[in-house]
Amino acid sequence: MDRSKLFQDSAYLQKNQYRDSRNLDARAALHRQFSTAVTDWQPWVFDLLKLEPGMRVLECGCGPGWLWRQNVERIPAGCHITLTDLSPGMVAEAEAALADSGHQFSFQSANIQALEFADDTFDVVVANHMLYHVPDLAQGLAEVRRVLQPNGRLIAATNGDKHMKELPLLVSEEARQMTASWRMRGITDQLPFRLENGRSLLESFFAQVDLHLYEDSLWVTEVEPLIAYAFSMIKPEMDVPETAVAQLRQAWAAKIAADGGIHISKDSGVFVAANPE
Repeated sequence: MDRSKLFQDSAYLQKNQYRDSRNLDARAALHRQFSTAVTDWQPWVFDLLKLEPGMRVLECGCGPGWLWRQNVERIPAGCHITLTDLSPGMVAEAEAALADSGHQFSFQSANIQALEFADDTFDVVVANHMLYHVPDLAQGLAEVRRVLQPNGRLIAATNGDKHMKELPLLVSEEARQMTASWRMRGITDQLPFRLENGRSLLESFFAQVDLHLYEDSLWVTEVEPLIAYAFSMIKPEMDVPETAVAQLRQAWAAKIAADGGIHISKDSGVFVAANPE
């Protein structure tokens, strides 16, 4: 199975890649530590939600609840927020972190393609870097549209084709040849929902679609977080030789020593989709 299909495989996502937050955190840690953005990602996304007191919010693919954990003091009074994820492990982590937040949270495992909520339930639905994991995206978006109030909004984050485009170039041909099963290459341009096609996909369900781009890049000055990021994308059964890891570590350390760091581009943004009255 190629990587684009692998990252839409519900069993793999639930039981391996996102069984808990370790792989996700390895990737997020690189961004947190070496981002050049003026505003951190989670507060920036939270601003786009434009929450008001008493709103009902659904997040699909909540992960360990980072969006809410980093903005808990900014949540308006009386909001009811339902956090869902395909992975029970992720839901458990989110609940453990937010159960005593003082806000009205509820938690459950859920598949965006078959949401167990009544029509017109939510004012806002959040899909933060998760729609590209949905096997039947049209069905998932139809479900989102169904559970949204008539004037509700979808907040959908994703990446573009240029996201982290330098990463594959950091791997030498020698390292590539050490294993036939591992390829460190971008997969953004193979995914079904990205900056380049998100608007057209959403316009089948929403009359108004606006794109907000996030200005950021990485300046990586340490090797180990980059190693952790790279290997968080690998299937558990893939056996990458220690010699390949050592070769990468040595090459990246030499580049950081010579240049002061490694520049990696980012290409991320958020679609805000609605049907204004």
